[in-house]
Amino acid sequence: MLFNSFEFICIFFPLVTALYFLLPHRWRWLLLLVASCWFYMAFVPVYILILAFTIGVDYFAGIWIERSEGRKRRLVLTASIVANVGVLAFFKYFNFLNESIAGLVRGMGFNYGVPDLGILLPIGLSFHTFQSLSYTIEVYRRHQKAEHRPGIFALYVMFYPQLVAGPIERPGNLLNQINATAPGTGMRSHFSYDRTVEGLRQMLWGFFKKVVIADRCAVVVDQVYGAPDHYGALAIALATWLFAVQIYCDFSGYTDIALGAARVMGFHLMVNFRTPYLSRSISEFWGRWHISLSSWFRDYLYIPLGGNRVVRWRWYYNLMVVFVVSGLWHGANWTYVIWGGLHGSYLILALVSAPLLARLTAGTGLDRRPGLKRALNIFITVQLVSFAWIFFRAGTVHEAFTLVQRLFTTPWAWADLQRLLADLPRSMLDLTVVLVLAFLVMDPLYDAWAKCEKPVPKGLLGTTLFAALLVGILLFGYFGATSFIYFQF
Repeated sequence: MLFNSFEFICIFFPLVTALYFLLPHRWRWLLLLVASCWFYMAFVPVYILILAFTIGVDYFAGIWIERSEGRKRRLVLTASIVANVGVLAFFKYFNFLNESIAGLVRGMGFNYGVPDLGILLPIGLSFHTFQSLSYTIEVYRRHQKAEHRPGIFALYVMFYPQLVAGPIERPGNLLNQINATAPGTGMRSHFSYDRTVEGLRQMLWGFFKKVVIADRCAVVVDQVYGAPDHYGALAIALATWLFAVQIYCDFSGYTDIALGAARVMGFHLMVNFRTPYLSRSISEFWGRWHISLSSWFRDYLYIPLGGNRVVRWRWYYNLMVVFVVSGLWHGANWTYVIWGGLHGSYLILALVSAPLLARLTAGTGLDRRPGLKRALNIFITVQLVSFAWIFFRAGTVHEAFTLVQRLFTTPWAWADLQRLLADLPRSMLDLTVVLVLAFLVMDPLYDAWAKCEKPVPKGLLGTTLFAALLVGILLFGYFGATSFIYFQF
């Protein structure tokens, strides 16, 4: 079930939310669990069995880890990791590895007889696998008590607002909130008008980003990336910049809808984005982009590898491992590996060149002009991130390098843009560019407004803000219930 579908907007969300507050408190967790099953089974019903397997393994693993000592604790944790990663590897990477090995073997002149199994990737597998794993790891580290109620633990793993595309929650946040309102705690979650308005406002902003900005950008991006040999540098650059906006609005739009839906019911999910395209470095970008994933890799992979508390070459190795694995997490394609490797290379290059850049900044006087320095750093960071997005968006490595080759070898000619205009309705491209430019101004303003202590002004101003977003969606929305990009991960 897509967030931007009629079923969710007009049936599922209002019905589940209304029942949540109408039902007696002791039944609310069960309602959310049933609703989450309904939500997930709306995609491919049989894949809920995989989710049930993950929940069962980690539920019992958490209890056994809590009751065990010494070597047995590590064995149970290892079993949990192997089971979870094994399921993820089979469904997400079997076909990828099989095709890669087949290409290598056949390239050497040998026959290869292992067939492609045609495995379909379950929706949100990478997300709920990592969320469930974080629980067993936290129990192992004694940072979290094991959950002994299977229904409550199942709800933690499959809480519907963030089930299929995050944020990737930790038990210290979401599980503890579910426990705080579970039967027998004495806690109650009553209906709140202000909280509901705040949640609906965030959902509306998410819908605006998805159907007004992301889905309109997708039309231009798909046209250029679908025919990489047909366009020159200017069209490729424009499509790549628009994809940078598209993927941000698509993914952060989903997150806003998830956070808003949870907020209406009284749950606080973690923030996943903080205006990442205002970052002054790649390191800062990863502190603002997909925060739940980057912090997951930091806590459960980067730091256990030694982080930066090792010799310099090992530090660089740790960074590269994390980003290559991050690329693989996103998808079973060499394009994602290259994308992750590029970001790892950016970070390593920044560390190596830091002394030189400091001298260059002082020599050019940029250190005495902080505003110009900040603007220049933001511009460079956005261009580096956008270049890496080429590999993320391209369907194959060959297509990606074709785009890169044409980006740097064909002229930046207005005729190239005219060719794109001929392939698209003129009003589509014009309106998309205008809306994107308007959004680039609106997004940081909205982010600053949302951080205010009372971000929902009452009266005329609040009504005007809601009305403006709603009218914008109705007038400029590109409708069709298109899937969110990160659903495929």
